Amino acid sequence: MQPTVRSSLLATTGAALYLLLCAHAPAADATTLPLSPAAAKAWFDEATRQCEADHGRLWGKSLCGPRLLVDPATRKVIANQADAEGRLHADGGVFVGTLPASESIANTAVTWAGVRWSEMLWPLPEDALRRRVLMTHEAFHRIQDSLGLPAGNVDNPQLDTLEGRYTLQLEWRALDAALTTTSDADRRARATDALAFRAARYRRFPAARQSEATLERNEGLAEYTGVMVGSTSPAEQLAMARHDLAVHAKNDPSFVRSFAYATGPAYGMLLDRYRPGWRKAIVQGGSPAELLATALHVDLRAEPMLEERAARYGGAALLASERARAEVRTRQAAAYQAQLIAGPVLHLPLGDKNVEFDPRNLMPLGAAGTVYPTMHVIDAWGWIEVDGGALMAGDWSRLTVAAPEGDAKDGKLHGKGWTMQLAPGWRLVPGTRKGDWTVAEGAAR
Repeated sequence: MQPTVRSSLLATTGAALYLLLCAHAPAADATTLPLSPAAAKAWFDEATRQCEADHGRLWGKSLCGPRLLVDPATRKVIANQADAEGRLHADGGVFVGTLPASESIANTAVTWAGVRWSEMLWPLPEDALRRRVLMTHEAFHRIQDSLGLPAGNVDNPQLDTLEGRYTLQLEWRALDAALTTTSDADRRARATDALAFRAARYRRFPAARQSEATLERNEGLAEYTGVMVGSTSPAEQLAMARHDLAVHAKNDPSFVRSFAYATGPAYGMLLDRYRPGWRKAIVQGGSPAELLATALHVDLRAEPMLEERAARYGGAALLASERARAEVRTRQAAAYQAQLIAGPVLHLPLGDKNVEFDPRNLMPLGAAGTVYPTMHVIDAWGWIEVDGGALMAGDWSRLTVAAPEGDAKDGKLHGKGWTMQLAPGWRLVPGTRKGDWTVAEGAAR
């Protein structure tokens, strides 16, 4: 698995909610060059060549624009253009400065210093294809609002269940087969299988139709864009789409927030073949899978012959593996229930928040919310670094961690799996339940 790094998207609430771009995060193959004007300019020039080669053909709008590279260790930032507030200074054909502590560091689209940027973490991947796909992925996020495809992110708890994970991985295997076959009849058959596995999931989890579409219209389309524009040939596009399908199946402990990175390029490439003009149609609503189903005359409401189809893709072995995983997850969920629900706990209200997390390791706990094993949150009350589990409410209004251990010293707190720095003027106060705590603004009474 690639190491945990940070990336982002903008939430529909208006607060900045930061989501990891896991498929193309800097990993062991990342360049070891320090962030310098010369190094940054080389990658900016590479990104410009790619977006100019596309010339706005994919979405009817250029992907060229403001780009920002940030070193997480130093918060040094280098941009390809000047900002609108004079925070950056020219140096070697680029613009250099420091990202304030109030801004999260991530692979994201972000508005800062009066400019809408594609922000990316340094170091970028050394592999040229992965690097170009990442830069183009983030360029899509910068322009997606103007395309009528605003960012939207929701959890997909069905994808942490036995049935949800089983049908999703069968869907991925069928999509891979559809991409690689040379026969149009077989391609249609394999794509139909993929849609049948999705239909089975929708029958079991009706809300999945909307929640999965929301993430696919966001991260799925961004990754499709990255693959199509970041690649230099059809062979590279195919290789990258297959890589996305394989790497998530192999590396992601949870698919709740990461699945769309895998499905986006595959469905997009099939739609390019069977539904020309789909990129205009999707602005009106729906998901890539639903558009493909219409093009192939597949009824997603029909009951699929799941067992027969699953046998074509190693269904028996996959099901056995998922059953074993489900047993482990049940024990993990019980431990989190004891730590974050049975209490005692610390409740943190969320308002104008910046949140960084890894979407590959989330664990839904039903109506209580979703556990984020690792995350960093900034809000009016200060910041908290989590490395042992935090419970995020379903509406993102509250974060819960285990109760603090000891009193605050200079505003610093810690508890099981977390450390925290309270902002000036904030203090701990007792919660509504004995042993629980929360935070409030104002002098101690």
